[in-house]
Parts: sequence; structure tokens; C-alpha cells
Amino acid sequence: MRRTLLAALTLLSAVPAHAAGVSVMMDEVRTVTFPKAVTTIYVGNPSIADINMIDSRHAFIMGKGYGSTNMLALDQNGKQISNVPISVLARQNAIITLQVGVGTEGRVSYTCNALHCEVAPSPGDDKPLFENKNTELGAHTGNAKTAANQQ
Repeated sequence: MRRTLLAALTLLSAVPAHAAGVSVMMDEVRTVTFPKAVTTIYVGNPSIADINMIDSRHAFIMGKGYGSTNMLALDQNGKQISNVPISVLARQNAIITLQVGVGTEGRVSYTCNALHCEVAPSPGDDKPLFENKNTELGAHTGNAKTAANQQ
């Protein structure tokens, strides 16, 4: 009953897939509504967002990692229905890049809101920091999958 109610409430707050873009927080889900039936859907970078179809006109977008990508939806004839930018955020925020020195050594990207900043690895950041944060994100995703499979 609780899941049915949650799904119904989520569908009522669905974002039109032809909107200018979709923002979702990491580890959260957002629904989108397509203007017509979709038979094929692609996500540009599946490490940033995951798309799960609910039915032919509705989908869940899950934020998996920080960054931006896009979602491309096609109809049964292979014609594009929508191409929507997706931004996955840590919190309501702004992206700040700190550059110390020359080159990519010392470059760190942060996602910030009015009260807090946290590292948000982006291609081109300091390599050891980037790899360390992406390893942490991978472990976080793995833990979430393990927990979901135990239910």
C-alpha cells in the first residue's frame, strides 16, 4: 500500500520530458513524462544517471553520480521524441572549480550550497583525488545495491 501511494504521488509530480532539463539529487529518483509513447531510451553516461521505464510514457530517472548527461527517447519508428539534459546534484548547489598551480594537478571541483561544499569529481580534476572519489562513489553504489537486494 505504501509503495503504491508513493508511486502515485511520484507520478503526479512528474516532469515533462520535453522540459528544458531535469535535475535530480544523487541517490534520488524523479519521474518524467514523455509527450508520446517511447520504445527505446538511452542515457548518455550511465554512471551519472539511470533510466527505468514505468510504462510507454513515464520513466524514473535515478541520480547515480555527480555530473551532467542526457536522455534520448525514440518512438517505434526510431524517430526522436525528446533529448533532455540531466544534471545530478549533491544538493541545491553551484559548481566551483579550484585551480592551484598549472595543469590538472591541484584542480578540484566542488558542488556547493549556501552552507556546505563537497568534492564533486569531474574529468580534468587532480587524478589521484578524482580516482579516490570515484572509488568512493562506486563503493556507495555497491552498498546501495547490496541493501536493495536484501529487502
